[in-house]
Amino acid sequence: MVNEGHGVSEDRLSERIRRRDLVFASAGLMAMGFISPLSAMAQSATPSGGDEAKLEADPVADPEADPEAGTGSNARAGDFTLYSGRNESLVGPLVEQYAEETGTTVDARYGGTGELAATILEEGENTPASLFLAQDAGALGLLAAEGRLQQLPSELLDRVDPRFRDPEGRWVGVTGRARVLAYNTDAVAEEDLPTSVRDLTDSSWAGRVGWAPENASFQAFITAFRLLEGDDAVREWLEAMIANGTVNFGDSNSAIVQAIGSGEIDAGLVNHYYLYAVGREAGDEFPVENHFFEAGDPGSLINVAGIGLIEGAAAPDAALSFADYLLSKEGQEYFASETFEYPLIAGVSAPEGLVPLSETGHPDIDLGDLADLRGTLDLLAEVGLL
Repeated sequence: MVNEGHGVSEDRLSERIRRRDLVFASAGLMAMGFISPLSAMAQSATPSGGDEAKLEADPVADPEADPEAGTGSNARAGDFTLYSGRNESLVGPLVEQYAEETGTTVDARYGGTGELAATILEEGENTPASLFLAQDAGALGLLAAEGRLQQLPSELLDRVDPRFRDPEGRWVGVTGRARVLAYNTDAVAEEDLPTSVRDLTDSSWAGRVGWAPENASFQAFITAFRLLEGDDAVREWLEAMIANGTVNFGDSNSAIVQAIGSGEIDAGLVNHYYLYAVGREAGDEFPVENHFFEAGDPGSLINVAGIGLIEGAAAPDAALSFADYLLSKEGQEYFASETFEYPLIAGVSAPEGLVPLSETGHPDIDLGDLADLRGTLDLLAEVGLL
C-alpha cells in the first residue's frame, strides 16, 4: 500500500493510487486481490506462478548493419537497464546471448508486466529502466497514455505490421499470441466447430467448454469483446456461457489444454501456443488441435508481447540496439522456437503447423486500447467469475 505518512498531498496520493490500480487491473492481479508493495515490484526475482512461468520454465539500427543480425555499431553504444515482464527462463538466455555477441551489459530486472509498469509510473523520471519488455499490449498502451514512452524510430516500427504496433509509434510488438478454441479431435468433428465464440452458448456445447477468467489473456479478450460490441452484449454472453455449464479453470490455460487432452472437457478458450507446450510433453498421441474463429470475431484476437523505450531513458542507443536485436531474424526465431509464438517480421516463419498470421482474422481494434481492463474486471466480478 502507499504510505500516507510521507507528506504526499491528497491529490498526488489519489493520482498514484489511480495509476497503480489501472496497471494492476491490466495485469489481472487485482482480480485475485493481490497488490504488492511498489518498492518490491522491480526486484530481479522471477515470479514463480502463473501460466507464463509454467510455459517458459505474459532503435535506430546502424544503416550499414545487417538487419538480420541486430549487431551493428550501435550494439556497443553502452550498458542499459531492461525491465522485463517476460519470464527470466525465456528472456535470460537471449539477453546473455546478446551480451556475449555485442559486449553490452544488460541489467535485466524481471517481474510481472503489470507490476513493472506500475514501478515505471511510480519512479517517474528517476527510473533506471531504459527499455520495457511487456507480456501484453495493454500495459504498453497504459504507459504510452501516461507519457512514459517515447517515439520509436521508423526503421524499427516499419518491420512490424501496423496492426501490431502503436499508431503513434510509442511501442512495437515483438511476438504475436492468438486466441483460439483448442479442441479434442476424438470428441469434436471438424464440421461441428463453431465459426464464432458467440456460438459456444448453444446448448450443444453445454458442459463441454473450459475457460480461465482469472487469466490476463482471457481478460484481454473480454476487453476486446467489450470494445467491439459493448458491455451489455458481453455481459449477456458471459451469463449465457455460465448458464451453459462452462468449466472454470481459474487462471490456467495449461490446465485447460491438459483437460481437453484427457477427455475431461471437449474444448477450451486459450492462447494458441499452449497446445504446443502441453502437447510437446504429452507426446505424439495428444488428440488436441487449435481452431481459429472467423475473421473479425472477438475470439480471433491477436495480442502481442512488445517493447517500449522509456521517456528520458538513460541509455537510449543501447536500449534501441537490443530492441533491434529482438526484431532481428535471430531474435524472432528464438521466440518462435522456444514458445511457439508468432514472429512479427517478414522472412521468419511461424512454427510448423501453425496457421500463418496473415490468415488469422484479428478484429479491427487498437491493441493499445486493451489497457482499459478495469471495466473488464468489474464486469467479470459482476457476473460472479472473479
